[in-house]
Amino acid sequence: MDLFDQNLQQNRKRSGPLAHRMRPDTLDEFVGQEHLLGPEQPLSLAIADDTVMSCVFWGPPGCGKTTLAQIIAQRTKAHFEHVNASTTGVPELRKKVAEAEERLKFQSQRTILFLDEIHRFNKAQQDFLLSFVEDGTLVLIGATTENPSFEVNAPLLSRMQVYPFQPLESTHILPLIERTLADSERGLGKYQTSLSEDGTDALLQVADGDVRLALNALELAVQTCKPDEEGVRYLDAETIRRAVQKRMLRHDKSGDEHYNLISAFIKSIRGSDPDAAIYWLARLLEAGEDARFVARRLVILASEDVGNADPQGLLIADAAARAVEFVGLPEAQINLAHATIYLACAPKSNAAYMALLAAQKDVREKPAYSVPLHLRNAPTQLMKELGYGKEYKYDHDFENHIAEQDHLPDALRDKQYYEPTKIGHEQRIREYLAKTKK
Repeated sequence: MDLFDQNLQQNRKRSGPLAHRMRPDTLDEFVGQEHLLGPEQPLSLAIADDTVMSCVFWGPPGCGKTTLAQIIAQRTKAHFEHVNASTTGVPELRKKVAEAEERLKFQSQRTILFLDEIHRFNKAQQDFLLSFVEDGTLVLIGATTENPSFEVNAPLLSRMQVYPFQPLESTHILPLIERTLADSERGLGKYQTSLSEDGTDALLQVADGDVRLALNALELAVQTCKPDEEGVRYLDAETIRRAVQKRMLRHDKSGDEHYNLISAFIKSIRGSDPDAAIYWLARLLEAGEDARFVARRLVILASEDVGNADPQGLLIADAAARAVEFVGLPEAQINLAHATIYLACAPKSNAAYMALLAAQKDVREKPAYSVPLHLRNAPTQLMKELGYGKEYKYDHDFENHIAEQDHLPDALRDKQYYEPTKIGHEQRIREYLAKTKK
């Protein structure tokens, strides 16, 4: 980092957004991620010894990934480069690699390349970095909010240590709020501010583990709050809510949080927990999830996890999906809640799904057996002469409308794919099938 870069950083510290101005400069100021930076933790020791190797910082926004990288930049003797994947291409990377090779060759100095939003690099761009990470030309530190298992190429990921960052707790964010209100140089100390207890709680709720959200909301509330005659700005929960307008839940319709929420939703219904199911449904809808996606998952679940234990479940789920199309949001949320609670409270069976899997296994692994002649259709005289449909018994002509005949190929004659449970409507199916086999 040259003199001009240092001046730029200092100017940003003085005039940039509050969250940027209040970034910790040292590990002593850094809060959270104790599982990574606590005493004797590998990452903490590597930073102290200046031996940080290629790694990925993976976690939600506002939990300290970029801040920790900047602290490493200040402590390391290596040359540090900070680039953002959304604004960097291979030509710029090629230039930085060439400079790193010169540095290593003539000055014996390592180069740490901090690549923010590494998930935005495509496969070709990630492949370009692979050989330089492997031979030590670059120490690559990537930061991402997305699951690196999906977003970082396997060959590159295998050469990097993944450090998962956790959302910050209230106990982490509260000291930063207090520090910001007291800091006259970088924070809001030049204002006379009184933050009430419920105002603090509102800020922590807005943050949802993201310190940037908390500080942005605090700055906006202070700037828009009219001081009293003595110049004091009183911030309570209502002041914070007016400044924020709407709390934005952390959600990405194609990212990790999307899959985490829908997984919790489905598993709560499967586990017959209507309270948990309706909570996760509310989380999905409040975060802006596509209602049609939720409806499709309910239709799938109705057959996969409820099945014939309650055949009505599929009709309810299908009706909710149609309501989403016909009525639309926000009213269709009620239909989704109706279907969610019905399915959560319904008896459960995956027997139909397991029957399909078992049959598919035989279809894939065994010969494609011919359809028995008596089950074949015979629309022409030639087919009749060849025996198509011969000796077929029309079930309605027999007692209980069941004829004694086989319907599977001879090689699978005694095979049973569907094994109904003793739960709900499937108990009746079980009894019926037992009678038919007699």
